[in-house]
Amino acid sequence: MLRPMYERTPIHTRVIDEIGDSSLRTAYSHCRHITRHHAKTFYLATRFLPNPKQRSIFAIYALCRYMDDLVDEREDRVSHTKIDASQLDELMRRFRSDLTRTYRHGADGHPILQAFADTLTSYHIPMQYPLELLEGVCMDLAKNRYATFEELRTYCYKVASVVGLMTSEVFGYDNPDAIGHAIDLGIAMQLTNILRDIGEDLTRDRIYLPKEELERFGLDEADLFGHVSDERFQTLMRFQIDRARSYYASADKGIPMLSADSRLPVILARENYSRILDVIERDPSMVYKRRAFLSTTQKLRILPKAAWQAARG
Repeated sequence: MLRPMYERTPIHTRVIDEIGDSSLRTAYSHCRHITRHHAKTFYLATRFLPNPKQRSIFAIYALCRYMDDLVDEREDRVSHTKIDASQLDELMRRFRSDLTRTYRHGADGHPILQAFADTLTSYHIPMQYPLELLEGVCMDLAKNRYATFEELRTYCYKVASVVGLMTSEVFGYDNPDAIGHAIDLGIAMQLTNILRDIGEDLTRDRIYLPKEELERFGLDEADLFGHVSDERFQTLMRFQIDRARSYYASADKGIPMLSADSRLPVILARENYSRILDVIERDPSMVYKRRAFLSTTQKLRILPKAAWQAARG
């Protein structure tokens, strides 16, 4: 019942409607729809940002999602032999070229690039960041196993931390140390994703848990594919959860460095994500069968504490 009432609130639509240019308004509306559809928790958190910052976050998320979808589409198409790998390499090359042109000359036509180009007029987001993200999502095309945590951390940085670095330029910060903590928040969130999606990734022949760590706890790939959940697996999962929490703890130090009007959505995103670890911790074997998640009610319960933390700074 809460969602329809929330969606009808006039201030909710003003974020896009206040844009004068109709083409740009359509572009941002497209980005907002993508964010709302694919990242409900993240979308809820962004609603507490000032309107210009909200729009820019929508544009950044839509850009990241578009790059991620390019990789997913390539995997599906190659596996069904509808299009060959060279054609898909060309698709990625063209996107890299389009992104470069967006930075240099602006964009027209593609709504996501149009909205992102407008965001670049207000915020300095180095082109290095989306290019690193493109490298990260492409890693999934060539790599489905990780030998060490250092390898995995590089992947986490490219697919998640650089998103945090882009959004940090929109949030605003008064201390350069905030950058390091934003990197750690991205790693923490991606590690959470990896633990949450173990079962789903196995169905796609992907294992992100480092081989070195599986062996340290007496496990191998066959154990994961066999959904082994004995004490070895429980201990491995506790180790993974503790490490993710250590990255969240580092990220917390950076939140007070953000602009006051941006702290609440970051705290909400951090709290909602980190509590997925609590769900997994109660029953680690669940990751084989389904994704851990928080209900809408559970997410809303976090709001008063998050608001207090944001106000406290």
